[in-house]
Amino acid sequence: MPSLRLAHRHLTGVTVIIVCGEMDATNRGQIERYLSEARRAPSDAVVFDLSEVPFMDSSGLHALLTCATDCLRHGGAIHLAAVQRLPARLFEITGVVAHIPIHDTVDDAVAAALAPFKRSL
Repeated sequence: MPSLRLAHRHLTGVTVIIVCGEMDATNRGQIERYLSEARRAPSDAVVFDLSEVPFMDSSGLHALLTCATDCLRHGGAIHLAAVQRLPARLFEITGVVAHIPIHDTVDDAVAAALAPFKRSL
C-alpha cells in the first residue's frame, strides 16, 4: 500500500496543504493530526492541493469536511485544487461541489481564498 505524504506552506491568510497518495480509512488519523498541526490560525483559509491524490474514500472526505467545518466556524474556508478524476466523482455524488469551491490549479485556489482578505484591505 502506498504511503500518504503531507506537506504544507503558509501564506498570509492561507495554509496550502499538499497531499500525495490515497486518502482512505488507513490514514484518516494521520490526515486529521496533520491538519490540526499544520494550520497556523483557525481563521485562515485552507487550500488542499489534491493533484497527487488518485483515490479518496469516505474517510478522506470526512477529514476534509471536518476541516471545512472548523474553518467555517472560525470565519475561514477551504478550497480544493487540481482534483483528479476519482476524488472529483466522490465530491460530485456526495454534493460537496455545491458547498466547497474546487479550482483547476493551486494558484487559482489561493487567489480565490485570498480574495476576501484583499477586499478588506
